[in-house]
Amino acid sequence: MGEMTEPLLEDENPQSRADAVLERVLSRAGTAVAEGGTRATDYDGDQLEREERAALRRVGGLSTELEDVSEVEYRQLRLEKVVLVGIYSHGSTNDAEISLRELAALAETAGSEVLDGVLQRRPHPDPATYIGKGKAREVQEIVAAVGADTVIVDDDLAPSQRRALEDVVKVKVIDRTALILDIFAQHAKSKEGKAQVELAQLEYLLPRLRGWGESMSRQAGGQVGGAAAGMGSRGPGETKIELDRRRIRNRMAQLRRQIKEMAPARAVRRDRRLAVPNVAIVGYTNAGKSSLLNRITGAGVLVENSLFATLDPTVRRSHTPDGREFTVSDTVGFVRNLPHQLVAAFASTLEEVANADLVLHVVDASHPDPEGQIRAVREVLADVPGALAVPEVLVLNKSDIAEQDVLMRLRGRTEPTVEVSALTGAGLDDLLETVAQRLPRPSERVEVVLPYTRGDLVAEAHAKGEVLSEKHGNEGYELVALVSEALAGRMLDAEARATRD
Repeated sequence: MGEMTEPLLEDENPQSRADAVLERVLSRAGTAVAEGGTRATDYDGDQLEREERAALRRVGGLSTELEDVSEVEYRQLRLEKVVLVGIYSHGSTNDAEISLRELAALAETAGSEVLDGVLQRRPHPDPATYIGKGKAREVQEIVAAVGADTVIVDDDLAPSQRRALEDVVKVKVIDRTALILDIFAQHAKSKEGKAQVELAQLEYLLPRLRGWGESMSRQAGGQVGGAAAGMGSRGPGETKIELDRRRIRNRMAQLRRQIKEMAPARAVRRDRRLAVPNVAIVGYTNAGKSSLLNRITGAGVLVENSLFATLDPTVRRSHTPDGREFTVSDTVGFVRNLPHQLVAAFASTLEEVANADLVLHVVDASHPDPEGQIRAVREVLADVPGALAVPEVLVLNKSDIAEQDVLMRLRGRTEPTVEVSALTGAGLDDLLETVAQRLPRPSERVEVVLPYTRGDLVAEAHAKGEVLSEKHGNEGYELVALVSEALAGRMLDAEARATRD
C-alpha cells in the first residue's frame, strides 16, 4: 500500500480515486452506522426522544471558520464536510481501516458529511505535523479537491501538532477526542450528564488555550489604558490567557462540587435497590445495549443506530423466569481510546457497574473485530475500582447476522456466553435463564405462619426472594422461603405479633 493509501497521481482521475476511497473507507459493512438508517424492534417503546434528537441535527451550510471568542482560540465543532486522516505503525491494513470506518461513523454521528479518508503507515507520528509535511501537503490537495472544511485525525493531537497541521492544510483540524466530546455534548440530557460532559470539555480545552493577537501581552494589573486603577491594583497582573485559565479552573472546581453534591441522591437511589439484585449492561457503543434493555424490561429508552445514543444511565425492573425481581442498569457505551477526560468525568456513572451483582457484557458479534471491542471495554472498566471483580456474562448480540466462524471463536472464550438477537428476540429466554442462575440467591431460610392481613410480606417474598412452598392454613399463610436477612426479620416479627395477639 505504500506510505499513504490512495496517493494522488497526476494521471489518475480524481473522481475515480475518490469513489474508490469512499467505497473502501466508508463501507458500512460491520460499521456502527448501517445502510438504511435505524432498525427498531417492536419492543423499543414510544421512542419519543428520537424525534427530539432528529430535530436537533446539524444544518448544512453553516460557517466553520475559526472564531475569536473572548480573544481565546475556542473552536466550535460545527462539522460539515470532513476528510479523515489516520496512521498506523503495527497491525494489518484491515485493522487500520476498521478504525477509520469507526471514525467515519463518529463524524456522521456528530452531524458531518465524510468526503474522503486517507491512511498512512509510519513507525511513529511526526512530532511536528503528525503525518509529516509531505503527507500534510497531500492532504491539503485532497481537502482542496473535495471542498472539505475540516480534517479529523484518528488520534489525540498535541496542541502544537494541530496548529502545524492547520497551517499546512489551511482548514480546521480536530482530533478524535474533540470529536467524541462534541458528540457527548449533543447527547447529554440530565443535569449530571451535562455537568460531566462540560467538565471533560474544559479539561480538554485547558492545555489547548492559545493567545489571540496581542492578548498575550495585556496585563490585568498596573496602569491599564494609561490611567491608574488605584491602590492594590499595581503590579505585574495577569496576562489575558492566564485569566482565562484561572476562570476555567474555577469552573472545573465548581462542576466537580456539583457532581459531588449529586452523589448522595444517587447513593440513596442505589440503597433503595440493594434489596433487589442488580444487573449492569455494559459494552461497546452501538452494540445493542439499549435494545437489549428494552427487550428484557420493556423500558422504551432511546434506540438509535448511532454512536453514544445513550449517555444517561437508565434503571428498570424485570423478573427472572422463576419470579424473582431484579433491576437492570443501562450504561454509557465505550469506544477504542475513549478520552481519559470522559472516563474521569463519568466515574460516578460507571460506579453502577462496580455495585452490580452481575454484568451483561454486550458484544456486537457481527462486527469485524469483536475481540477488539471486548478489550476496549475492559480497558475502561479497569479504571473503575471493583468493576472487573463482578461476575460477567458475554452476550453475543446480533447473532442472526453474525458469521458462524466468528460465533464459534467467541464461544470458545473462557467467559460464559449467550447468543441473542435484540432485534428478533432470539435467545432472550436463554439469557434470562442464565441471569437467574448467576444472580445471588437470598441466604435466609424462613418457615413462618403469617396472618392473612400481611399479604404484603408474602408478595415481597415472591418478588425479592424464593418461595419454596406456600399453603393457606387456618392461622394464615404457611410459608417456606429463602429471603434476605432484613425481610426475614420482618416476617418473624409479624409472626410473633400474630401469636401474641
